[in-house]
Amino acid sequence: MGCRIAFVLFPGFQQLDLAGPMAVFEVARLARPGSYTWRLVASTPGPVRSSAGVDWPATALPRRLDEVDVVMVIGGDGVDAACRDTRLIAWLQRAGRSGARIASICSGSIVLAAAGLLDERAATTHWSRSRQFETEFPRVRLQPDRIFVREPARRRRGGRLPELWTSAGMTAGIDLCLALLAHDHGEALEREAARQLVVERRRPGGQSQFSPLLDLQRPDGRFARLLDEVRRHLRHDHRVEDLAARACMSPRHFARCFRAETGTTPAHAVERLRVEAARAALEDGEPSVQRIATDCGFGNTERMRRAFQRLLGRPPAAFRRAAVVR
Repeated sequence: MGCRIAFVLFPGFQQLDLAGPMAVFEVARLARPGSYTWRLVASTPGPVRSSAGVDWPATALPRRLDEVDVVMVIGGDGVDAACRDTRLIAWLQRAGRSGARIASICSGSIVLAAAGLLDERAATTHWSRSRQFETEFPRVRLQPDRIFVREPARRRRGGRLPELWTSAGMTAGIDLCLALLAHDHGEALEREAARQLVVERRRPGGQSQFSPLLDLQRPDGRFARLLDEVRRHLRHDHRVEDLAARACMSPRHFARCFRAETGTTPAHAVERLRVEAARAALEDGEPSVQRIATDCGFGNTERMRRAFQRLLGRPPAAFRRAAVVR
């Protein structure tokens, strides 16, 4: 018997959050018949309208959870209302106790958090929801930069914690499902699915979402001008003490205010700006890696390589190769 998936929908869900994962399992099923089956379920059965205005048919939430192996909550703008759906939350809590694997795509992790399923566990979500997530669910060990996070099932006093899979943005849901496919059936089937979908075989879960710091670059943000200055002068040191002085604040007060507004530390923000600039230079075909490392403030190629591995999950050379392929 194959793996039985229940895709959980709610009004205002994002279609790509559903279609991407469904395509992964569809290709897997074509290559290995019977490996996966699925159904669309919702708190209120019937047509469920996506954020694009298209209705998708869904059946009622299954009463018998022994007929479900994976519960996958889809994300979208409707997550806040879904968190107030007491029937859905109670069902998810029951699913968490049933032994089924629990997963979410994009902001669907917010619904899992509202059900208490992520308490004291590691999880991720779409970068644009990170600040809300940290505020509303402080008991979750949020990892905002991750593409996806897998938390193995484990025992605890009074019961068993389910296996959890959470992903970041919409396309990161495809990464999560490819990883789940490899976990279930091995890397050969995962490779075949990725090849058919014409996507990377799998980005590592530890790779950064690497948003272009949109939250940090808001024109009305308190530190927008300072960050623009950093971006224009990446070669400079940009120690916290220097940044604080330019902001006319004490280092401690500056660091606290910066994290409160941006959700990250000054040092991390500077490193991400440097990696962003270096990645763009590599993809534009800049021939000298040493020159890029110097211009972007890393000082040497080894420091740049470590930063790329930490934030992007791949070395600088991978982005040079990607540029050549294009």
